[in-house]
Amino acid sequence: MFSKILGKKQETTSQEDQEKAQLLDKISKMNLTEMKSYVNNRIESFPLNEDGLLGVMQKLVTPDANTKALYIQESDMDSKKKKAFDLVLIIAKSKKITFKIVDEIQNFMQKYESIIQEYDREYKEIYASRLSDAIALSLENIGMMSELKAKMDILGENN
Repeated sequence: MFSKILGKKQETTSQEDQEKAQLLDKISKMNLTEMKSYVNNRIESFPLNEDGLLGVMQKLVTPDANTKALYIQESDMDSKKKKAFDLVLIIAKSKKITFKIVDEIQNFMQKYESIIQEYDREYKEIYASRLSDAIALSLENIGMMSELKAKMDILGENN
């Protein structure tokens, strides 16, 4: 009896792992516009989740395995830089945000600090402060979600 239950659990976990692998593979092939569509939950075949958001952030901050280059370069067009900055802001405002994702956003800000400052100076934007504010908002949202979950757990136990 227990082996059947455990067997179903293993199948479910394996299926979840396969779905996660498919999602991360799909994200690895996306460009910024496609990633933005995914983050805005506009790709029906891949619903938005925490793993996907983390995958997008990791794609932005992890150097390419072959070229060892980051996703955004100083020589890239300004429109690509702006799209990447806006994408990170959208992720930071997501209701699916986690501490790992916030950590990757901070990593993004550190790795691209010079590019962000140069872009802000050249185009009179304020992405550096907007990204910092977005991190603070993300942490606040995580706190509120944790409090709500704790309240729901307490209410669930009383019934």
